[in-house]
Amino acid sequence: MDVISRTSLARRQLVRWRTSIFTLFLLCGVTLASWASRLPAVKQNLGIDDFEVGILLFSMGAGSLIGVMSANVVVVRWGARRGLSVTILGVGAGLFLAALGVDALSSYPVTVAALAILGLSFGATDVMMNVEAAAVEQAFGRTLMPLFHAFFSLGTVAGAVIGVAMAAWGIGASWHLGTVAAVWVVVTANALRSIPAHESAPVDPDAETPSRRARVHAALEVWRDPRTYAIGVIILGMAFAEGSANDWLTIAVVDGHNGSEATGAIFLTVFSVSMTAVRAVGGPLVDRIGRVWTLRMLSIAAGAGLVVFILAPSLPVAFIGVALWGAGASLGFPLGMSAAADDPRKAAASVSAAATIGYVAFLCGPPVLGWISHQIGILNTLWIIVGLIAMSGLASGAAKPIAGSKVGTGHH
Repeated sequence: MDVISRTSLARRQLVRWRTSIFTLFLLCGVTLASWASRLPAVKQNLGIDDFEVGILLFSMGAGSLIGVMSANVVVVRWGARRGLSVTILGVGAGLFLAALGVDALSSYPVTVAALAILGLSFGATDVMMNVEAAAVEQAFGRTLMPLFHAFFSLGTVAGAVIGVAMAAWGIGASWHLGTVAAVWVVVTANALRSIPAHESAPVDPDAETPSRRARVHAALEVWRDPRTYAIGVIILGMAFAEGSANDWLTIAVVDGHNGSEATGAIFLTVFSVSMTAVRAVGGPLVDRIGRVWTLRMLSIAAGAGLVVFILAPSLPVAFIGVALWGAGASLGFPLGMSAAADDPRKAAASVSAAATIGYVAFLCGPPVLGWISHQIGILNTLWIIVGLIAMSGLASGAAKPIAGSKVGTGHH
């Protein structure tokens, strides 16, 4: 199905398509958080130290990066729906193997290999579902990307809560993660049936169909487009703002503000709730004032919130800072994805390139910040993130919708 006929899909088909993408985002969050919530059990069952846990996480992260970078070629060759039919099975197989590796088999090598498969499949799935989400947005003519990402955030909260309950009830990691893998495959495979099997570019009946090699070359051409890098700067700053909170906020509360470990967990919860709430209402805001102004306002909120958190004389003031930080960091990634996908002919390649930049920030950011904080302290290190947020805000103009885009222009 080509892009032109895609807009004329029956309303009921459109709603089913949108619901299927919401389902994918939600379950991706649940699956990722389910794994993360059982890390203490994984460490204990395998009898490994922190360095070996780091190798596990690196295996998954490196797999994700390869998956993200290769997804655009998969979409160009086979289309997002066919690509997703393979990668969702890969996610299920990787998680199921990891479940066996950490508990039933108690095998570290099996777990490392399983996480590489999980990461590879998850990274590719992430890009393809963002490409589909952008296509849904254009079909509806409304900004929906923040809401899709809100569902992912809700999924991570649900996965973490389920993980806490499983651990508290003494249910083994194998049973827990194996069940999540089975639910993932059944539900996502069903959701896939509502995704139209369209090409990634409009079909001109008079034009000669380009060879696969030419299409792959066109997919890689996006790395020569300056707009790709400018959108990448927006995503980079906000990915650091989000990732640094996930990895270092609790430590900053304990080491920087002399809070307890439980207080640190509350701070992270406030950050996550603030971020999810703004994602839930972000679409109408973008449709009212436009993508560029939304990003500018939120970068000011994120930067100001982080400065308040760093300089806070007391924990209640720091709470205000962290709520602003979470709200401000909420839409950089989804709106960057939305901007990258404005041109349907380049959507897969551009989203893949933008996601690659974001993933590099998520993967490389935490260890780099850890090394720097070892030299100058965690609160001083966070000033680097303030600078990156400012850089993201200054690059916001790059997210201006291109001619023909039906979303992100404002004044709806």
